[in-house]
Amino acid sequence: HVQATVTCCRKHGVQIRTRSGGHDYEGLSYTSNVPFIILDLVNLRAIDVNSEENSAWVQSGASLGELYYWISQKSPSHGFPAGICPTIGVGGHFSGGGYGTISRKYGLAADNVLDAVIVNADGQILDRKSMGEDLFWAIRGGGGSSFGVIVAWKIKISYLPPLVTVFSPARTLDQGATNLVYKWQQIANKLPEDLFIRLVIVADGEGKNRTIRVTFNSLFLGRTDQLLEVMKESFPELGLIKEDCREMSWIETILYFDNRNGQTIDGLKNRVPDPKGFFKATSDYVEEPLSQAALEKLWKWSLEEERPALIFEPYGGIMDKIPEWQLPFPHRKGNLYNIQYFVQWSVGSNE
Repeated sequence: HVQATVTCCRKHGVQIRTRSGGHDYEGLSYTSNVPFIILDLVNLRAIDVNSEENSAWVQSGASLGELYYWISQKSPSHGFPAGICPTIGVGGHFSGGGYGTISRKYGLAADNVLDAVIVNADGQILDRKSMGEDLFWAIRGGGGSSFGVIVAWKIKISYLPPLVTVFSPARTLDQGATNLVYKWQQIANKLPEDLFIRLVIVADGEGKNRTIRVTFNSLFLGRTDQLLEVMKESFPELGLIKEDCREMSWIETILYFDNRNGQTIDGLKNRVPDPKGFFKATSDYVEEPLSQAALEKLWKWSLEEERPALIFEPYGGIMDKIPEWQLPFPHRKGNLYNIQYFVQWSVGSNE
């Protein structure tokens, strides 16, 4: 069907928008100002995990949640370094890079792609060998739909300990949040690669009580006692204690980071879309720590918005060791962290 679609559209001069069944910030997979068709891969969602070979084949219409679920069912001691949101479709995610909670340890999703099946502009079905290394390089970070329709990926899955540790203490401005964020910038990319600490920053409260709340949302690939030793040495200012920490399996952390409280692991394989929301988001890469004055400007902006959010995600670890030319994803060594800026609004608002 993909071959027929590509051949037909090329013959009649109609553009293709490829959708792999996940969420899409800007809706670019189903909008255009010229005649187009949507090639929806949502039903191409087969996943075949081979834990003995540390690999899996996954079709492009599968979601990250489905992929994580079936890896965990095959082997509770394996996982995959990709994004936090389980509703993301693997096709767009892998072809754009794919960063997640264990990327400081294992790299991007695209770094762990071993092979792929693509239908090119001539309607030919190619794998890594037949497409050649140049095209195989390009689709891992350069955007897959720029070069064809990728229908399946072979990935390398990673060994993970049976129990990992998470923690999410929050601090407000009155509790020294600005100083803690400033310190986090100095150390987050230098922490052991087993430790991922991201910041989720929101404006809380109403009127004179409105303030900034910073949550230190974290995953450690090890047990609590080990984590507390690392934190005592590297980030004692946070004051992390054992009661702040929870031990769980890696697959359970997918629910934890996506705030799916009360849901079960089985829910990850269900294709239920998130509730519709209205928001705009953009990102920056940070090469030098922001000054405290700059952070205070960010807080001021956040307090003026209705429903803002900032997410700081640390780099470093193996991301510093992979050359920027290895894949068409150059945001490697030299970046301390990335920032995502979100603004949200209610239905019917024009602001």
